[in-house]
Amino acid sequence: MGKGAKKRSTTTKAEVEGAALDGKAAKKARKKREAAAEARADDAVEVRSWSQVLRPGPGFSLAELDPRSTPGFDGAKKDGEKVMAELQQRLSDLQERLYAESRGGGTRSVLLVIQGMDTSGKGGIMRHVVGAVDPQGVRITAFKAPSAEERRHPFLWRIRRALPGPGMIGVFDRSHYEDVLVVRVHDLVPPATWSRRYAQINRFEQGVVDDGTTIVKVMLHLSPEEQKSRLAERLSRGDKYWKYNPADLDERGRWADYMEAYRVALEKCSTDAAPWHVVPADRKWYARLAVTNLLLEALEGMDPQWPAADFDVEAERQRLELSP
Repeated sequence: MGKGAKKRSTTTKAEVEGAALDGKAAKKARKKREAAAEARADDAVEVRSWSQVLRPGPGFSLAELDPRSTPGFDGAKKDGEKVMAELQQRLSDLQERLYAESRGGGTRSVLLVIQGMDTSGKGGIMRHVVGAVDPQGVRITAFKAPSAEERRHPFLWRIRRALPGPGMIGVFDRSHYEDVLVVRVHDLVPPATWSRRYAQINRFEQGVVDDGTTIVKVMLHLSPEEQKSRLAERLSRGDKYWKYNPADLDERGRWADYMEAYRVALEKCSTDAAPWHVVPADRKWYARLAVTNLLLEALEGMDPQWPAADFDVEAERQRLELSP
């Protein structure tokens, strides 16, 4: 993860729409592709894909990654917001195609996993990234402490039940990784139990990918200084009280333990099938831009297609023309 590459477009691969479009539909799709390509061609964007820039590699150190850095982007906040607007339109277009593809029999889906300390910006990702697409094609699951029923089952039981169906973008606000993070930090189960879960998670995620789901895993890397500032803001504004949880301060006191738990999870569970991406999160605008690009790259790699008509198009045109 670095910033040594020459600055230009992150994506050079030509887009292939696959399905035959004409008229307004073709023009609309072309404009969205061109706008997204222009946004990526901004001088502030690095050559390498965001997934390459943000994926932990050999020798990666979470402690050495500056949470205020902006890997892959050298612009300011206003530049990021300008780029973001165009990318959101392209993201919406691809999500619609994925949803439509499933109506034609497609079975593919996307799972976006968001992990991070309290106040790391998970809610903002839901609003500004996931909120950019049609809600009918999205399923968001916020995992809290397991219920009594969930505790009677293996830890992945509730996760399987929340996986996205065909054509859907599933979003996990926290996830199965809580069972090697919170559980480990608070000593809720014996070490022998949570230590087995890394391999179980890897097998589970490989199976999910094999079944046609593309997994995008993101850790929002926040500094303790920025968290303190965000908690202070919640305590200084009446319209933010509802977001404040006194337990957040208790968790804050275990910061070092959480960072160690995250380090191990990143090391053991970043696989080729489901790699982790670490996004510096002190700058909210950058975190949203990065996650948008990660999700967009995943959808572009899938290249979902509009389904072919299962009726005689010309015959229906004639019927419509003759209708009152």
